[in-house]
Amino acid sequence: MPTLSSIEICAGAGGQALGLERAGFEAEALVEIDAHCCNTLRYNRPNWNVVESDVCDFDATPYRGIDLLAGGVPCPPFSKAGKQLGKNDERDLFPQALRLVDECRPKAVMLENVRGFLDAVFEDYRMRLKKQLEKLGYTTDWRLLNASDYGVSQLRPRVVIVAIRKDLSRQFSWPQPRGVNPPPVGDLLFDLMVARGWRGAKDWAKRANDIAPTIVGGSKKHGGPDLGPTRARKAWASLGVNGISIGNEAPGPDFVGMPRLTSEMVARIQGFPDTWVFTGKKTPAYRQIGNAFPPPVAEAVARQVHVCLTARKNLLAVAG
Repeated sequence: MPTLSSIEICAGAGGQALGLERAGFEAEALVEIDAHCCNTLRYNRPNWNVVESDVCDFDATPYRGIDLLAGGVPCPPFSKAGKQLGKNDERDLFPQALRLVDECRPKAVMLENVRGFLDAVFEDYRMRLKKQLEKLGYTTDWRLLNASDYGVSQLRPRVVIVAIRKDLSRQFSWPQPRGVNPPPVGDLLFDLMVARGWRGAKDWAKRANDIAPTIVGGSKKHGGPDLGPTRARKAWASLGVNGISIGNEAPGPDFVGMPRLTSEMVARIQGFPDTWVFTGKKTPAYRQIGNAFPPPVAEAVARQVHVCLTARKNLLAVAG
């Protein structure tokens, strides 16, 4: 599989970057403003060009002609957990993404956001975004994808926006669900739960017989790490998990009650490999994990983008 080039904005702790890497893209730059996330990216991939900067200050003109511009622009402007201010929210970075597309004119664009982006209140916003990309020469589509359809043990619906240069767009198709249910939380995390000899691990695993609720990352404006608001914590409790906070380690041999998840457990639920290290203390590490785009979902979409772009090259080669 030929390697294609990419740049990524709002790269976070590497969820999308990992998916792109697995799909055959080589990152030429990853732009991220959060120092904790940048440290994680550098720790895991010392060879990556991590640009610790506000995306508003990033100039994409040196990357003109790149194969893919990707990113996970901030979700608060569209999230149901916020005020859904859209274009009136200062955190709306879609205008910056459009500026960068204009500067580097990639063959393809891949952006992800929350389900709220598809709410009726944002219909004009979506149509305006589509028209702006069309003026730049792209055919644009979006889909709501559930992470559980791509091997991730949680529902986690996310909107993915894909724009392909018009002369290439006919070759693109959305990824198909795997058609196999992901493992329930009990099976997925059993080895981590029993790591310190917890005698109740088997009984817990039997209770945790479903996929996880959507992992949430929270924001810097709020307190320490937890598994979400009251409704989410009730869903976790039905799986035998105490969602009020994140644990430092697995339960000990004589532990009684509902265990807390560790950051390592949450990362596995998000679809990260166990080898991916999140640097920093517990709270910033958990926020990196909770705000990430699950790598398997990013990989599934990116593979289809890769197929699209290389199919065109193959057709030209045959014609030549």
